[in-house]
Amino acid sequence: MTHFPSPAEELRVLDSELRRLDARRTFLLARRAWLVNALYAPAPAPAAPPVRRPEATAPGVQNVLLILGGVLLTVAAIAFTLVSWGHMGIAGRALVLGAVTLAALGAPVPLLRRGLRSTAEAVAGLGLALTVLDAYALHEVAFTGSDGTGYAAAASAVLAGAWAAYGLGLGSLVPSAAGGTDGRPAGNTNAVTRTPLRLPLPLALVVAQLPLLLWSFAMNAGVETVTAVLLVTAAADTAVALRVSPEPVRIVAMVGAFGWGAWGVLAAGWLSWAAAGPSAAARAAALLALAAAVALTAAWRAPKPALALGTALTGGLLAVAGLGGIARSVLPDEWTVPAHLLCGVALLAAVRTRIPEPVRRGLAHASAVVQALALATTLPVLLVVLLGPAGWIERIWSGTPTDTRAAVTLDAPWPPNTATVPLVLAVVAGVLALTGRTASWRTPALVGAFVLTWATALVFPTVLELPYAAGLTVQGLVVVATLGVAGFLRSAAPQRLRAPLPLTGALLALVTSLSLALLSLATEPATLAVLAASTALFALAACRTDLGPLTAPASLAYATALTCAIGASSGWEPQHTALLVLTVPATAALLAARLGGSPMTIPIEATGAAAGLLAIALSATHPPLLALTLALCGVIAAGTAVRPDRRYVGYAAAALFVLASWVRLAVWEVGSPEAYTLPVTVPALIVGHLRRRRDLTASSWTAFGPGLAVTLGPSLVAAWGDEHWLRPLLLGIAALLITLTGARHRLQAPLLLGGATLTLVALHELAPYIAQVVDALPRWVPPALAGLALLAAGATYEQRLRDARRVREVFGKMT
Repeated sequence: MTHFPSPAEELRVLDSELRRLDARRTFLLARRAWLVNALYAPAPAPAAPPVRRPEATAPGVQNVLLILGGVLLTVAAIAFTLVSWGHMGIAGRALVLGAVTLAALGAPVPLLRRGLRSTAEAVAGLGLALTVLDAYALHEVAFTGSDGTGYAAAASAVLAGAWAAYGLGLGSLVPSAAGGTDGRPAGNTNAVTRTPLRLPLPLALVVAQLPLLLWSFAMNAGVETVTAVLLVTAAADTAVALRVSPEPVRIVAMVGAFGWGAWGVLAAGWLSWAAAGPSAAARAAALLALAAAVALTAAWRAPKPALALGTALTGGLLAVAGLGGIARSVLPDEWTVPAHLLCGVALLAAVRTRIPEPVRRGLAHASAVVQALALATTLPVLLVVLLGPAGWIERIWSGTPTDTRAAVTLDAPWPPNTATVPLVLAVVAGVLALTGRTASWRTPALVGAFVLTWATALVFPTVLELPYAAGLTVQGLVVVATLGVAGFLRSAAPQRLRAPLPLTGALLALVTSLSLALLSLATEPATLAVLAASTALFALAACRTDLGPLTAPASLAYATALTCAIGASSGWEPQHTALLVLTVPATAALLAARLGGSPMTIPIEATGAAAGLLAIALSATHPPLLALTLALCGVIAAGTAVRPDRRYVGYAAAALFVLASWVRLAVWEVGSPEAYTLPVTVPALIVGHLRRRRDLTASSWTAFGPGLAVTLGPSLVAAWGDEHWLRPLLLGIAALLITLTGARHRLQAPLLLGGATLTLVALHELAPYIAQVVDALPRWVPPALAGLALLAAGATYEQRLRDARRVREVFGKMT
């Protein structure tokens, strides 16, 4: 049918259409303005064609050509000297080489006057190479019988001096305009300066590295002499690097100083290590002292603080290595580390002298490196003392060891040369305590001294192989001392040094007590005595000091171990020992209730909970005692939940009670699911009812849903598999009552859960009859019913689509 809108509706449609036309007109006008501007805008200028730029600069091309020319001329001169030498007489040979050499060395003079400095450099390099050929020719003509290595040493010395004189003298003889590498004068052409060539001096310094080394080879010198030559050469290069200003010469000198110095130091160090007696060690120490003197001199004169710091550090380490090598050759092996340590500590004396600050810092760092290396040698002993007693876990109460070392090592090997380990630890601790008193790092120094003092006392009985009882006593005294120091510092100066020292003392006491407890597992009396003493000591520390957050849970942990040890000592089974262990969580609950908001409360409760879990694990193999243990844990949790700030523990208490009841029912061989679910459902419904009374916005699903589902679900599953009529009848009655209660109070959870359960129970009861009805129907009835359902659904779906299409058309007309 055609629909005719009313005048008011038609007016609204017209107004909407006019607004849409106005918006469209505005858009078209804006687009027209943009097109007009784009059409009449001036055309952009054409892009300039790319300019091909040269890939190499003119000075670069010039330098490449000059270098290649000099190299080719040098190669030609070498070929002439070596190949064509026999075709000329003596006069001709001397004349040719002399003339070419003099010409090459003299050519830079006019070139420099014309400002062709790069060309002069190339020609001068050719002349210097020809002097090497002249030296070779001289050997072949006049010194054929001399030793080649010795002649090379003398020739390199002469050439180095000649090249240096040539480079220094050429600039004083040739005035030239200050120009660049391209040969063109820069700036005022009347300004003249005497500019020497840059190539001869670095080459002279390179050749100067060879005379002493070649001389030592020619003399068949030993390793010590060659090492001394290397160090002397490095010293000379160091002096040149510190006193000469030209950058190329300084770079060559620094490379030589570091290179020859490194080889010399390695050789001297090897000689010191392999020294067979005091004499050889003294000679190696003299070489190391020379290297140290060179390094410290360079540090004193170095212009940069970082370089001065590094060279001073190296010099200090070389001095310690030399003196320590002498001591190692005359002292037993176990005194090697203390000897080096004392030499390193002696370096700190230079800190008080008036030397440059970088040198002072470098020597202090060298001393610190030596002390750190000395401490590294004590780590194996300390690790064995701390971790070795863990092996008694597999050998509990197996017998008294012969001494403390045997108790610590068991079957593990003992590190060699450990007699001086306590001395090393004590010396470093003393150094930290003395040097850190007035330093900015006072707190870390005192903490380090405290830790090293503890380590000294800890390893002392094992190193000296004291009796087993004496070792336990010493470790017990260490625990008492560290706890006492931590408590004193915490109470005497609560603000100053509050965090580091007390915390360090408490942690060291815990570590030592753990090692002591493991060490006491060798015998039954020692175990009981140590655990009882540790429990009392940490409890006393928690009461008398502010270290309770650490010492209170430690005391409870040792009390738990003590109860287990008492049970094992009495011959009890684990399930019986579990009842004794429950005294610890009960004590923890009482202490936590008494402490209230103290920082110790949470650690104490956590330790008590862990002890409770241990008790449950111990009784897991005996179901009756497991039920009792769970019930007692539930009582403890319920007592904790009485506190206002621990209400949530009530859930854990309820869970423990339920688990205890389930275990007890399993012991009684009860198979009915209601016996297991009703103890959960009833408290859950009560809690949900109380919550609904306090919170009016609480949903019935939150309040009653879990409790009802816990019982209705398992009971329904059991009812479907039950062939008797009693369980379905009782479940149906309960579901009906729950449904009516939900309808009466308008609660979704009881209404839906009860109704669904009642429906399923009814289907279960009617299932046989439904099956009979289905069998009685003709076979064409089910397909027919399915077809009718599908047709009805399709017709309904088509009607909904038509209504949606009509609504869309109306809205389209409105917009």
